[in-house]
Amino acid sequence: MTDKASTEQRLQRALSQLMAQHASDSTPGKPTATALCRIAGVSRTTLYRYHPDIVRALHKWQRKQRRRTAPGQQALTALREENAALRTQLGQLAALVDHYFAAWSESRTLLRRREGELAALRRSRRTKLASVPLESVPNTGK
Repeated sequence: MTDKASTEQRLQRALSQLMAQHASDSTPGKPTATALCRIAGVSRTTLYRYHPDIVRALHKWQRKQRRRTAPGQQALTALREENAALRTQLGQLAALVDHYFAAWSESRTLLRRREGELAALRRSRRTKLASVPLESVPNTGK
């Protein structure tokens, strides 16, 4: 009977140690039955078969830890939703940039064509500018 008591004591000490490690955030991950058994030096079968009260205590503590991380999870979910919304807006902005670039390119092409047509029209008319001497321009006194 002393063997069972010493196993239970080792498991209790291991549970306390595991809780202390995870409470101080010095150990990454979540506390597991495997980690508890490794610290206590017992098999998982022994833990689950002969010490259900320690298993219940471990599960209770795990649930409490999950509730504690729930606000962090909510913040993470909110950030992911915001990220998705920003990605949607980025896609819309990219579509607008493409649209405006196409419109600019089309306008530039049209303007070049019109300038060419205007230059051709000027060449076809072959009008020469006449120079007017300044003495012949009336002075209005302004």
